[in-house]
Amino acid sequence: MEDKKSLVLIGRIASVMSVLMYVSYIPQILDNLSGHSGDPIQSFVAMLNCIFWTIHGLFGSDGHTRDMPIVIANIPGILFGFTAFITVFIH
Repeated sequence: MEDKKSLVLIGRIASVMSVLMYVSYIPQILDNLSGHSGDPIQSFVAMLNCIFWTIHGLFGSDGHTRDMPIVIANIPGILFGFTAFITVFIH
């Protein structure tokens, strides 16, 4: 029983850390918008990665099993990754 509680806690911490990782794109987005554009490749690849993880979280390995912590942790990556990518090209 204690192992299951530990795993749930680790999953929650990992989800929070994932969201924080993608929220950290905000300074890059602000730099992009102020004319100091960064490299678009990393944010584009992160966005694609998050799209695939979100699909996996919604449908699971069997096509039916949902894993909502994976979905919740990756949606900010789609939004912030896309925003960081697209703002590189806006001046």
